Amino acid sequence: MAKKVFLLLYKIERTILPVSENVILFESNVGRNYTGNPKAIYEEMVRQGLDRQYKCCFILEDLQVEIPGNPIKVKRLRWKYFYYFAIAKIWVSDSRFPTFIVKRKGVTYIQTWHGTPLKKLALDMESIHMDGEKSIEDYKKAFVSNTSTWDYLISQNSFSTETFRRCFSFHKNMLEVGYPRNDSLIRDNSAAKIKEWKDLLGLPADKKILLYAPTWRDNEYYGENLYKFYSNIDYDRMRKELGGEYIMIVKYHYLVKDHIDWSCYADFIYKFDSAMDITSLYLVSDCLITDYSSVMFDYSILKRPMFFYAYDLENYKNNLRGFYFDFMKEVPGPVSRTTEELIYQIKNYEFSQYTEKYEIFLKKFNSYDDGKASERVVELLKNIMEDGK
Repeated sequence: MAKKVFLLLYKIERTILPVSENVILFESNVGRNYTGNPKAIYEEMVRQGLDRQYKCCFILEDLQVEIPGNPIKVKRLRWKYFYYFAIAKIWVSDSRFPTFIVKRKGVTYIQTWHGTPLKKLALDMESIHMDGEKSIEDYKKAFVSNTSTWDYLISQNSFSTETFRRCFSFHKNMLEVGYPRNDSLIRDNSAAKIKEWKDLLGLPADKKILLYAPTWRDNEYYGENLYKFYSNIDYDRMRKELGGEYIMIVKYHYLVKDHIDWSCYADFIYKFDSAMDITSLYLVSDCLITDYSSVMFDYSILKRPMFFYAYDLENYKNNLRGFYFDFMKEVPGPVSRTTEELIYQIKNYEFSQYTEKYEIFLKKFNSYDDGKASERVVELLKNIMEDGK
């Protein structure tokens, strides 16, 4: 009943209320956190003092999340959520909005997206295993309907530009500016800043840090777009073999909502859920363990070791998603299928063995990331707000 009332009021509001010339609406990961490209763009506005010139609204599930500057926090799917969608002049998001959100004339939608793709997306997908999706045909139809509302789409590299054009059927303005969320990887990659982050996060200074950040599995879910965390890693073995030299950070994907008790690994594993912006974890870590996640494209900016734990490679590639490029050939680090292999690779890693692959990888996937992406997007926002260009 409440939803019906909200939708009715929303329809009235977007019919009779004018589009506000100074309201910008931001959302990260369907409101589940304050992270990523929208966060970086907003914080650049704060740095320039624009958060006091414009009404910057951030959609959140948890209004207790701390946000710098002068934001208006908007509870997702409540009355203010619909009100600000009805009047905001600019929308900035890294994921899709619900189908009941209607874009008005005079509104500009900047889609930042959330990663360079390895796994196939949208129109390029051949099957669907996600929660709530009935058929691949319906999924593709809904996706195209959504992407047709985007006015701008941010691209991290020319590979993404070509892929996004095709898989999203996107033919409007492509912003080839790099990812705003990666600006801090260039700006803050210093010993002083890394120490500051380690102290803030309560991480030991006398251990090397392994960051484990896997993607989610389309077919492993509880329902309502809540996915399971399943990694197949033997954490006891990892602690036994590596605990003297390393600690391990486990970072969940934003779609993962698992409540795992890690207390038995308190001296070795530090867990951060989807609410934590992963950028600071990149900076404090000495190396990355991932699988098919787009974190590989961001982390490579730091030119630190990457390990690819791909225990389900064939199933993921052949049955769940499919890949855009040859994973085994192009990833700039060792690929393992078992915990034993992974441990061996960490202990015996030589960066020189992957230098050439790393340089090719960087040239292909990080060509636009120069630390100034946020500034470029904010300049666009200012132009739209000030004179409509």
